[in-house]
Amino acid sequence: MIYLTRRERFSAAHRMFRQDWSDEKNREVFGKCSNPNWHGHNYILWITVKGEPSEDHGFVMNINLLKKIVQEKIIDKLDHRNINLDVDFMKGRIATTENLAVAIWEELKNAIENEGACLHCIKIEETENNLIEYYG
Repeated sequence: MIYLTRRERFSAAHRMFRQDWSDEKNREVFGKCSNPNWHGHNYILWITVKGEPSEDHGFVMNINLLKKIVQEKIIDKLDHRNINLDVDFMKGRIATTENLAVAIWEELKNAIENEGACLHCIKIEETENNLIEYYG
């Protein structure tokens, strides 16, 4: 089994909150991340796929194709956007990094499988101290 990882970066704003809670309750649960005027991060995203290299070309997956899929399905939708307001695949979700990792997985899984690889892991670094990994 071979594991192939692509790293991408994006900058985005978000606010962690529940609309059905008061501002006080949101501040209590989410702290400064519930600022009504938003806040942002410079995220680092790792997408790891796995599989056996093709006998035809030796790739688990063509890295240029993986780059294109991630760019179109994820980065173009997230970079310099508001995750709460602008990102279609985050509608109805609290804009935590955990939920973002799950949503990115859901956006990429079929496209990657259609190319013969298997999505293994989504890893997102929100800050130098906070990193989320999701394995489906």
